[in-house]
Amino acid sequence: MLYHRRVEQTIAFPAVDISIKLAISIGIGMLVGLEREWSQKDLGSRTFAIAAMAGTLSVLASPSVSYITFAGVLLIVAMAAVRNLREGKAIESTTSAAVIVTFVLGVLVGQGHHYTPVAAAVVMTMLLSLKPALTHFTGGLKVTEIRSAVLLGLLAFVIYPVLPDRPVDPWNMINPREAWLTVVVIATLGFTNYVLLKLYSSRGLYYTAVLGGMVNSTAAIAELAGFLALQKDNAMAIAITIDLLTVVAMFVRNLVILAIFARSAVFTAAAPLLVMTVAAVGCIWLQRKHGQNQIGDVKLASPLSLQKVLTFGLLFLVIEVLGSIGQRYLGRYGFLLVSVIGGLVSSASTTGAAATLAVHGEITPETAGLATVLTSMASALSNLPLLHHEIRQWTITRKLVLFSSAIVAAGLATMLLFKVG
Repeated sequence: MLYHRRVEQTIAFPAVDISIKLAISIGIGMLVGLEREWSQKDLGSRTFAIAAMAGTLSVLASPSVSYITFAGVLLIVAMAAVRNLREGKAIESTTSAAVIVTFVLGVLVGQGHHYTPVAAAVVMTMLLSLKPALTHFTGGLKVTEIRSAVLLGLLAFVIYPVLPDRPVDPWNMINPREAWLTVVVIATLGFTNYVLLKLYSSRGLYYTAVLGGMVNSTAAIAELAGFLALQKDNAMAIAITIDLLTVVAMFVRNLVILAIFARSAVFTAAAPLLVMTVAAVGCIWLQRKHGQNQIGDVKLASPLSLQKVLTFGLLFLVIEVLGSIGQRYLGRYGFLLVSVIGGLVSSASTTGAAATLAVHGEITPETAGLATVLTSMASALSNLPLLHHEIRQWTITRKLVLFSSAIVAAGLATMLLFKVG
């Protein structure tokens, strides 16, 4: 009987399988431990490798053995902390936590998992090695930026799941969950671009114009117009370039929003938007001979706040409802008219509303694509009064009107060409 049990144990622990598991667990421990050793911590590669191997072997023995071994790992961690306290050193809480996680990864390896423990070890090592960069980044964070990140998480993971996924009005026009999903996606795009803006705004005003335009082209122009008004040299080239860069970024953003929510509508909107983008880039290229001096660090306000989110959500619902009513009682031209008016306020919300209505069959994908193009045109033209109000130079305004009109005309010509074709 004893002989049979020994045979069963040998079969349960094949040499090849055990060798692979030990190699993976030791590799995980060495990876994390070498980083800790490089950071000159008390616990290094040998300790981490042994902790990972202990997790693998203990779970292979039995769950109860793994519990006892885990208690031993905690005891070792506690003893290291006590020793540091006696020597007047700081408690290495991050290293202690890494040892515990490494033991758990070893347990996962012993249970037959490969991808999860290896991926987790790589991510943990990356987090440990990025301490200087993360410390520098967090040291520069503002309270408003932290609140924005928390608000984005609240929008996406707390509010969105509890909203009803069905129309809540008698006319079947408002689906709270789908409407909120649009808000979350556009808020995420805005926050992501704000982070990029924070990282790269020091490289000059033109990075700021592009990234700010992806957040909100009208808001970007409103923020940057004050800086442009102070420029004496090359004012024309700088003002025109900044305006057109925000417009190009807005075209790209609206096309991305449309692609996320209504891919079938992209075919109608892509050609006019791309032609207008190329035309805007061409106008920027024409200004190169006037020189484009860099200006100091420029930063826009955080794109996320409760007021901004509620305002955007309200605009989205209003445009969606008005667009749906216009489509029902005035046909596609009623919705397109609403889209043009909406572009003067928020082309992003208008594009999101058009895409949502297209998904529900309220409008055709072609109408949604045309609405996106028209609202982008209206948004591009709405920047001109803002710039003129701050700069008050008719020479610059006339040239901007000329360029903007040419860009819009190119988009309209493309729309007519594809429609005829």
